[in-house]
Amino acid sequence: MATFGASATANINPNKSYEVTPSPADSISSLSFSPRADILVATSWDNQVRCWEISRSGASLASAPKASISHDQPVLCSAWKDDGTTVFSGGCDKQAKMWPLLSGGQPVTVAMHDAPIAAMAWIPGMNLLATGSWDKTLKYWDTRQPNPVHTQQLPDKCYTLSVKHPLMVVGTADRNLIVFNLQNPQTEFKRIQSPLKYQTRCVTAFPDQQGFLVGSIEGRVGVHHLDDSQQSKNFTFKCHRDGNEIYSVNSLNFHPVHGTFATAGSDGAFNFWDKDSKQRLKAMSRCNQPIPCSSFNHDGSIYAYAACYDWSKGAENHNPATAKSSIFLHLPQENEVKAKPRVGATGRK
Repeated sequence: MATFGASATANINPNKSYEVTPSPADSISSLSFSPRADILVATSWDNQVRCWEISRSGASLASAPKASISHDQPVLCSAWKDDGTTVFSGGCDKQAKMWPLLSGGQPVTVAMHDAPIAAMAWIPGMNLLATGSWDKTLKYWDTRQPNPVHTQQLPDKCYTLSVKHPLMVVGTADRNLIVFNLQNPQTEFKRIQSPLKYQTRCVTAFPDQQGFLVGSIEGRVGVHHLDDSQQSKNFTFKCHRDGNEIYSVNSLNFHPVHGTFATAGSDGAFNFWDKDSKQRLKAMSRCNQPIPCSSFNHDGSIYAYAACYDWSKGAENHNPATAKSSIFLHLPQENEVKAKPRVGATGRK
């Protein structure tokens, strides 16, 4: 095992990314950048929510740990208020906490479910927190009130959700994708069976709210438009594969400026793509551990990703002696994330 450990550690950071320290003690479940500043929050299986302030000078980065809070059980998801003042976190203790980070206030419980909270999002404009749980419900919360504003029954366990107001997309077990128009949040706008044949792992709404991306455990991404007249633009593509080895697509993030997107997977790689030209813009080198989560900062100049074991190959492939949970920061170059002009195009739509 020593030789395996040696080779594994040698390939821990092949992209020469900046490592955020100190590292969480267990696997990282979510990464969320503030929408207003370079403040990064990570949730992890060691019950912690941690926060770092990231500073940049040219091509060099620095991180300073700011604060942390605890849940009673592993934390699975996080979200920021759109004004950048407050962090929300939820997980296996079946509750969501609101942490007024910038004011230095103490966290308070603002949401409860009957099973772990797997996904959450703040809905700007409505001042509501949406939480999705394995109890097969989606709940909307006014954080000043103890009870949910509305409880929406889902067809199955919630695995993932994404909001780009007024669009919300919820992915559940059994490959259900439920679309909501948040101008009428108590009614399903559309229910779609995933275009991918295997379990949904992640979804993210298009920046223009006209559709969404969905990633599955079978190394594939679907690009789906909501308008019936745009269905010819829908397609799926394979990614995060290595020969016959097929890995889960764990994270999908749109670049906040260029509208291109990043995928990250259990193969330890992250890639940048342009859905409009159906091109991969850049393939990064594979880390020696899966990437379970990732996040762009508010202007897309920093891409954060975690490298740690995601239990996709069970306990027998977990080696505590060599296991390390790392958070890395990559500075995307323009040619990695900016769409290439199409030859002969008369203008991009």
